[in-house]
Amino acid sequence: MNALPEKKGHPRGLYVLFFTEMWERFGYYLMIGIFFLYLHDTVGHGGRGLDTAPAVSIVGTYVALIYLSPFIGGLIADRYLGYTKSIFIGGSLLSLGYFLLAFNGSDAVMYSGLFFAITGNGFFKPNISTLLGNIYNRPDLKPKKDIAYNIFYMGINIGAFICNFVAAYLHNKFQDNNGWGIAFSAAGFGMVISVIWFAFGLKHVKHADVIKPVQEGDMPISKIFTTVFLPAIAAGLIGWFIPGNILGSDSNDAFIFACIPIIIFYFSLLFRAKGFERKRISTLLILFGVSIIFWNIYNQNATALTIWAQTYTDREAPKAIQPALKPFGFLESVNTKPTEIPVVDEQFRAQTDAHGKVLTKQGTDLYFQNLQKDKYPPPGEDLKLFSTEIYQSINPFWIIVLTPLVVAFFGWRTSRNKTLSTPSKFAWGTLIAGLSSVVMVIACLITNIYFNKVSSWWIISSYGVFTISELFVSPVGLSLTSKVAPRRLTALMMGGWFIVTSLGGKISGILAGFWDKFDNKAVFFAISAIAAIIACFLLLPLTKKLNVIVEEAAASDD
Repeated sequence: MNALPEKKGHPRGLYVLFFTEMWERFGYYLMIGIFFLYLHDTVGHGGRGLDTAPAVSIVGTYVALIYLSPFIGGLIADRYLGYTKSIFIGGSLLSLGYFLLAFNGSDAVMYSGLFFAITGNGFFKPNISTLLGNIYNRPDLKPKKDIAYNIFYMGINIGAFICNFVAAYLHNKFQDNNGWGIAFSAAGFGMVISVIWFAFGLKHVKHADVIKPVQEGDMPISKIFTTVFLPAIAAGLIGWFIPGNILGSDSNDAFIFACIPIIIFYFSLLFRAKGFERKRISTLLILFGVSIIFWNIYNQNATALTIWAQTYTDREAPKAIQPALKPFGFLESVNTKPTEIPVVDEQFRAQTDAHGKVLTKQGTDLYFQNLQKDKYPPPGEDLKLFSTEIYQSINPFWIIVLTPLVVAFFGWRTSRNKTLSTPSKFAWGTLIAGLSSVVMVIACLITNIYFNKVSSWWIISSYGVFTISELFVSPVGLSLTSKVAPRRLTALMMGGWFIVTSLGGKISGILAGFWDKFDNKAVFFAISAIAAIIACFLLLPLTKKLNVIVEEAAASDD
């Protein structure tokens, strides 16, 4: 691989990919930050008025497919398109998907937008990470790879932090004039900026767009389609059409059933591999398996924690700062005046009368369902609340604040010859993720949340604890996959990393679909906490053996 001459420090390509990913994540997290709120909006401001269960089912399926699609996109890039061309295709499809959502039209338009966004992400997400890894595969840059992925990860979280303030401003300012759609369009413009930036910086990354020739033992893509995708489709159809459902909805059953052939495919890579390559793949699969629990907790930010912020958290802004925040559109107004809201049936559509007129019912904002009467606003006045979507920025805020501290902690351990290995980071990171759920368990137990709201500090604290675990696992996962995966399978194994995220996202959506059936919400969060703690203590005894394989793979050029 011939690289452009570089000055000391990191290559220019890092910063090209940094801002490309930052704007792509701006679009993704803006969209996912408001998606449940848009689907669930029942106060007459242009939302779709769905109940909690169908809304989180759609969100969970979208998150799952967003991270499942890199399996296909990574495979096609590995074998045919290359990484830069795939990024251009993916970015273009993502922007188209977001702009279709901005129309706020029929179900067909919405689902078309979701389809294009899912497909675009499949081409974009694994290949930008692979491109970064290829840049740092040069011998003189290998020692900087982990730091590069941490810098890259900071770009992700800058985009994730600012997008929710933009979404809140646009949604609140234009709430009576397709505010949701205008917010979705901002995600589309973010993707346009991402693609343009990548195009202007292409000369600094194109040298890393190297496709390794198909080698003996590689499965032809035609065979992958017949032995993986066709069985996945068949399994998904079985899950959809079996009488009743197992996991709360037909879509949940279909997705989990469809994943089975894909999981079998990854294990087939392990069984066909030989020698040290088999050890590399087995190490990744073990760590991938543990990470499913981590990603389940992570993806609760778009489902359960959004519900918690919207309904159970005291979001009233202090009166002293309301005038300062009002011009920025970060506050939403609610009152007790009854509002006509659509009646939604079990098929996710509003009911209509014989003349096609949408049936409505009288209701007030959900915020008042567990607010004490003495905190109601006087008749004719509004409560000024922090917009729910702003709570989605708490996690990236903590990332930006805590990254220097966590990196310093890792450096301190290294200086004392007690470097924390990558498998150990996975184990402890999973445990800390579980502790973030413990914080929410306590928040559920300190009061009767059906009659009282709880302080915002609980969800802020939970995000803070989880952020530490995220810094242990998420950026390390990208770097680990790049280093340990056999070179001929790099993008495909990157796709595997995102499949793990996909399963975690879907499991999160499945659990959230049962939210209303948990009379004690502490049990809901305790399930994730217990699973994470058990996973940690199962992985810890294996960390030394796994780390030997990680270090040998990192030192290898193959």
